[in-house]
Amino acid sequence: MSVDACRNAPSKVSAKAFDLFCSIGGLSYGLREAGISVAAGLDIDETCRYAYEENCRAKFICSDVRTIGFKDIASSFTGAKYRILVGCAPCQPFSPHTSKIRKNGRDSRWNLISEFLRLAIEGKPEIVSMENVPAIANRAIYREFRNTLEEHGYKVAEGIISCKHFGVPQNRRRLVLLASLLGNIRLPRKSVDAPVTVRRAIGHMESLRHGEASAKDPMHVCRSLFPINLERIRASVPEGSWKDWPEELLPDCYRRSTGRTYSNVYGRMSWDKPAPTLTTQFHGYGTGRFGHPEQDRALSLREGAILQTFPEDYKFCRPGEKPTFSNVGRHIGNAVPPLLAKAVGESIVDHLENVDERV
Repeated sequence: MSVDACRNAPSKVSAKAFDLFCSIGGLSYGLREAGISVAAGLDIDETCRYAYEENCRAKFICSDVRTIGFKDIASSFTGAKYRILVGCAPCQPFSPHTSKIRKNGRDSRWNLISEFLRLAIEGKPEIVSMENVPAIANRAIYREFRNTLEEHGYKVAEGIISCKHFGVPQNRRRLVLLASLLGNIRLPRKSVDAPVTVRRAIGHMESLRHGEASAKDPMHVCRSLFPINLERIRASVPEGSWKDWPEELLPDCYRRSTGRTYSNVYGRMSWDKPAPTLTTQFHGYGTGRFGHPEQDRALSLREGAILQTFPEDYKFCRPGEKPTFSNVGRHIGNAVPPLLAKAVGESIVDHLENVDERV
């Protein structure tokens, strides 16, 4: 499947999935592409409803996972032979950049993975799948998640996956866990020989100046740059950083020795390599190496979505509604890339088909 063509496939097994922390549907969309029926998704953010329901054709439940029990979602699996509980709990609490917040107890999302575990143990769905940042593997809360599933009879497969091995045009690594009550289950296997490059993914996109929006696609819109940042990006080279600039363009913080270690900002991407890992700030030139390879601007919202492997006609806003960098950019950056989700879904389908053959 190409980067810009992720289409839902007919259900291949008698199974239904429920997507916790579903956001705008990256995980659900990829599972549907793999042939898994997705019954519903749950998220606390109401602004995700339109994109989720419009693209995934599944029910969106706006609720706090901490307030529900498995009995509240059990009817979503009606008619299915196998039940699949999936989710990507917010990854920010496990980032090294938020360690101070965690230690001070101010990040209320820290224990959401435990709520995921609670629901899994309450309902004992046949399949559980979880995806998150690699750093979570070293956290006690994740080890409890994995070990408790094993204690309750699940066979667990886990590993750090490079998304570029599955057609995602990013140097993005994720931890993936698959657990089954039906026997051993395998992780996705590498599906592409060569990584998809930035050029192949977005090289066809209409040229824009900074602050401009396409008349054809409101999502193809990029942020305006201050005059100083326009000078800086003009002095930037692919895969470079602020270290390529003349001295007069350096911010004060980078003139000091303490600031010279921050090299992964104010850079351009390379046409002929995958993009860096997209964050919720991918539309900002100064927040990473998110400068366009040639044009003097950062990525547009649509380009970010394509690099996350959302199809080009994925609907993020209601007709006539203007996309915002704060909401839509955050949703795109937080999403599970649909092509990664499709690979996970295919492993689940293969597993369930093998189980059916043995019965």
